[in-house]
Amino acid sequence: MKAKIISAFLLMVVLAILLVMSGAVYSVKETEQVIVTQFGEPIGEPITGAGLQFKVPFIQDVNRIEKRVLAWDGTPNEMPTKDKTYIIVDTFARWRITDPLTYFQRLSDERRALSRLDDILGSETRNTIARHELIEVVRTTKDRTPERSETLEDAGLDDTVGKLVPIRKGRAMLEQEILERSKPKLDEFGIDLLDVRFKRINYNQDVRDRIYERMISERQQIAELFRSEGAGEAAKILGKKERDLKEIESTAYKQIQQIQGEADAEATEIYAKAFNQSADSAEFYRFVKTMETYEEVLGGDSTIILSTDSDLFKFLKGISPEPAPSAEPKTPKAPSPAPPQAIRQPSKTPAAPPQPARQGNNKAPANKAEQEPASPAPPAVER
Repeated sequence: MKAKIISAFLLMVVLAILLVMSGAVYSVKETEQVIVTQFGEPIGEPITGAGLQFKVPFIQDVNRIEKRVLAWDGTPNEMPTKDKTYIIVDTFARWRITDPLTYFQRLSDERRALSRLDDILGSETRNTIARHELIEVVRTTKDRTPERSETLEDAGLDDTVGKLVPIRKGRAMLEQEILERSKPKLDEFGIDLLDVRFKRINYNQDVRDRIYERMISERQQIAELFRSEGAGEAAKILGKKERDLKEIESTAYKQIQQIQGEADAEATEIYAKAFNQSADSAEFYRFVKTMETYEEVLGGDSTIILSTDSDLFKFLKGISPEPAPSAEPKTPKAPSPAPPQAIRQPSKTPAAPPQPARQGNNKAPANKAEQEPASPAPPAVER
């Protein structure tokens, strides 16, 4: 019984020793540094080396602080530039704790350190952006030469489209300026600021709409230039087509006139050979051509005034006007009765022979009595 009590006591002593040893011994990793505090106050120097360390159990506490490089990712903030253009800037930074004791005394933990970084870096970023133009925040290379189109240079648009405004500092120097202004302020908290960068720069909605409108306007100028060049080329092609068409038509008309002239000359030659055989044929030719001229000139309701000496009036003078026929029909007259004559005995004297027709005159006889011989008179009858 007594042995069991002794063994139990020894076991409790061992457990107590182990408990005390577990509270008195701690290890430090390579990625961290330790500050030992007693009743909340730091005791001794910070432990930065890795290994096994001892402390007073139940009285002293171990505070572990990160030794590696830490990241700070700021929230996007809207801020104005020097030219009053509002942009949304998103920044990030890299930092580490170089003085753990000061860091612990001023901030005590990482959450409060990040809050302090937000205040300092956000303020310096806003001040730096406000002192510079927008082009200084966006661009980095000072001596950058943009590619220029020969078409734009010929059109005179190279001064307004695709032109880069010269810069004095640039984006990289602004980041360095923020770093240099923020680093002394963070040194007071035992923080070493390693780097600050712009992660993203955006325009707000109003500025973005204006920039889009400007981009659209520039592209419309370029498009209008190309359209005008195309219209000029189209006008040249159409002008060349019209010129070639007129040249072809004039050449064809010239050939037609030559062919017609040769045909008229050949026809005139044939007419001349046909109608120059005698004076009557020449006169007949003149008569026919004059009649054709009359048909062309006097057609329709045209009125022509000619002098009596005109060659065109020559054949009109030889036409005698015909009397207009009477509108009333002529009624034949009844033959009047012949007067009674004495009836005589026929004469035994033979009738005179018919007279021959007159020679040398082609005119027809005036009446039937001139064509036929007179018939013998009837014999007289006595009562």
